[in-house]
Amino acid sequence: QVQLVESGGGSVQAGASLRLSCAASGRTFSIYYMAWFRQAPGKARECVSGMRWIGGNTYYGDSVKGRFTISRDNAKNTVFLQMNSLKPEDTAVYYCAARPSIGVSTSDSDYNYWGQGTQVTVSS
Repeated sequence: QVQLVESGGGSVQAGASLRLSCAASGRTFSIYYMAWFRQAPGKARECVSGMRWIGGNTYYGDSVKGRFTISRDNAKNTVFLQMNSLKPEDTAVYYCAARPSIGVSTSDSDYNYWGQGTQVTVSS
């Protein structure tokens, strides 16, 4: 099993920045691809970014391109999501997810492991 724990959410004003962290533990050798999803009230879960655990195959959703950056620290088994120029429409619960396949996938059904989520609230 793999355990994922997110941190770094909070309440900020539009234009501010936040950095989310996702610490992985357990059978991390089985992780090949990590992604960040978000879900706003009443909306479907959306994949905002992803990358291979060892780097590469980076994905960004159109709504976050140029503002969000995904990165990782393999020594610490941690993936980050740097979120700049935040907008009220970025308000959501953000989840990290992992899967044992290297290909890019934006479908939440393709991910085996999920964190508990962290709330991001952006006010105007």
